Parts: sequence; C-alpha cells; structure tokens
Amino acid sequence: MRLTYIWEKATPEAKVIIIVLMIFSVFAWSVMASKALQMRRARKLNHYFDAEFRAQKSVFGIYDRHLPVDGCPLFVVYQEGCTDLDGNLKLPEGGRRTYASIKMLEHVKRALEGAVSREALQLESGLVLLAVAVSGAPFLGLLGTVWGVMDAFGSVAMAASNGNRADLAAMAPGVSAALITTVAGLLVAIPSMFGYNWLVHNLRVLTVEMDNFAQSLASRMETEFLKDDE
Repeated sequence: MRLTYIWEKATPEAKVIIIVLMIFSVFAWSVMASKALQMRRARKLNHYFDAEFRAQKSVFGIYDRHLPVDGCPLFVVYQEGCTDLDGNLKLPEGGRRTYASIKMLEHVKRALEGAVSREALQLESGLVLLAVAVSGAPFLGLLGTVWGVMDAFGSVAMAASNGNRADLAAMAPGVSAALITTVAGLLVAIPSMFGYNWLVHNLRVLTVEMDNFAQSLASRMETEFLKDDE
C-alpha cells in the first residue's frame, strides 16, 4: 500500500511527530465525545428543571424537597441562590422570615452570578485541549514536512556529490514521506476545529440560559420576599 511505503520512507523525526499527532487525535476525539454528551445531558435536564421550577408556587418549592439533580446547571444555580437566601431568612427558633431586605437580595444576586461563572467554567473544562489541537497540530505537521524535505534535499545533494544521479525519482519518496506529516496535522486539526466551534456555541447557549435563569430567579425572589415599601 502507498501509505505503508510512505511510512517506511519517513524519517524517524516524522514518525515521532505522526505518533504525537495520533495521540493528540485520540484525546481530541475523547474530549469532543465527552463534552458533547455532557452538554446534551445538561440541555435536557435544564429543560425539565425549568419547566418544573415554573410550575412551583414558591421559590423554595424545589429546594425544600431536597432533590439531588446531578449534571443540571440550572439546578446548581438555583440551589446556590436558594441556599444563600435561606441562610439569610432563617430564624433562630426555626422557620423563615416573611420578608428579605434589599441587602440580602443583593447578596443572593452575587451568589447567583458566582454560581453561573463556576458552572460555565466547569462546562468549558477540557476545551483547551481542542484549542491546542486546532492551533498546534498544523504546525507540528508543517515542522515534520519541512524537516523531511530538508532531509530529502540533503540526501540528494550528498548523492550528487558522490557522483550518483540525482533526479526526481530519487527525491520523490523522501518528499512524499515528508508531506504525510502535514496531512496528519490537518486530519487532527480540521475535526478538532469543527468540534471546538460547535462546543463553544453550545457553551454560549448554556451560559445565556443560566444568566437568564439567574435573573428570573432573582426577580421572583424580589417579588416574593421584598416588601413593597422597600
């Protein structure tokens, strides 16, 4: 096969670069698959949780039931906000205050903003590997190609100086073997680029959903617990 022949003609440096690119490719595809599943599950759970939250008559309707919902960003934001508000409203003898102050609600808003930021960072974790694959793989491939072409021309020059014939047939195997590293780099970078852009788009959508939910939750808390005269 042509690829087998080209691999045999490749320099040791080119083979090392191709192996590194193969390792990059495995990690990149693993990240793309795991993050795609994570974001798909997050979108699904967000949809169900948002519908359940809107059906509640009280802000604490879901919080008081102590339901564990793993992998749902909106629930994490909701839990953070309710925990903060509940801590401010709790009375020493038990129960909650009927009303909250503006200072309390401002503190809850900051807690919600922090929760949104942390969830966004958690969803973003791992994407840096794809960014490295997109930007670094073509340069690694180019390095292997330049190195291989340099080696091929050097071999031809040495053959010519020794009185041997230096023609295209003698140079072609080395050049073709050098070009395979660029192909390998592009095969890693192109899928990683599409996957990275798709995941970043979904991350932005989820972040906007969390921001909107945090604002909606804060408004509902104000409506339910803030006195009209404050």
